[in-house]
Amino acid sequence: MWLPTPIYERIPQFWFLLGLLFVAAGVYMGFDFAPTMWYLGLGLVCCTYGVWIFFVRLRHRRVPQVTEQTIRPVE
Repeated sequence: MWLPTPIYERIPQFWFLLGLLFVAAGVYMGFDFAPTMWYLGLGLVCCTYGVWIFFVRLRHRRVPQVTEQTIRPVE
């Protein structure tokens, strides 16, 4: 599936923001509410996934591209 470049570049930020929203919702509901721990756990997983995507892309983009060089005779 092809995504437009602006959307593709924002995917790590989306996952991180989604994680922050889950954490904020969990804290807002309070620890008396039963699913609060699920909200906090899912928020941490989403944040971690967003950071992981960011660093994988960063590492992939820093790898120098190997190009085949032609040997020219010295004149």
